[in-house]
Amino acid sequence: MHSKISYFKILNQPDDETCGPTSLHAVYNYYHDFINLQQVIDEVTFLEEGGTLGNLLGIHALKRGYKAKMHSYNLNVFDPVWSTLTHDELIEKLKAQLKYKRGKKFENATHSYIEFLTRGGEIAFEDLTVDLIRKYLDRRRPILTGLSATYLYDCKREYANDEGRSVYDDLKGYPMGHFVVLTAIDENGIVSVSDPYQENPLSGENEYKVDVHRLINSILLGIVTYDANLLILEPTDKE
Repeated sequence: MHSKISYFKILNQPDDETCGPTSLHAVYNYYHDFINLQQVIDEVTFLEEGGTLGNLLGIHALKRGYKAKMHSYNLNVFDPVWSTLTHDELIEKLKAQLKYKRGKKFENATHSYIEFLTRGGEIAFEDLTVDLIRKYLDRRRPILTGLSATYLYDCKREYANDEGRSVYDDLKGYPMGHFVVLTAIDENGIVSVSDPYQENPLSGENEYKVDVHRLINSILLGIVTYDANLLILEPTDKE
């Protein structure tokens, strides 16, 4: 069975740090919510070290009236046994965890997850499987995902030079996170990916296909960069 979104268009990200807002902008456009890309970039919260988080993208969508559901596999933030907690109990656990753990990125991620939940976002604890991906694409819901670009592209790790541009280097480099949008999966488990980074070493195009198992591994390895998530946006009156 071929699960496919009929039409999806993604723009090129303006720089190395705007893959998240550019992917979010493409999802908005898919729902006929025609906001300017620069406005999305200006409104999305970025981390001091650069880039953003999936839950920060979700907060932007919640402010625009969308329903937002995130499947997170980030064990740095969420304990597996929290899967049975209610919405309010999960917020309290995140607050309590801050008493015992430190780190700028951890604290930023935790506070923004609390805001995401407080604004009505949902955190789901579900195994990342082919069926889960297919479920949303069957419903014509694009999947905005944070993953490991390093693993997905099967490339060297990266570091930022003095101009802020990414340089591939297997010794100096570090694993890099990235945001893309999944738009289709065929009967053989080949997934169509809309990637805002046109210069990607996988294809050099904004649209390409990858094996679903490599994709799943890429998403789970996104934990290294506080990614490892799926963000599903549901329009309300924007349908």
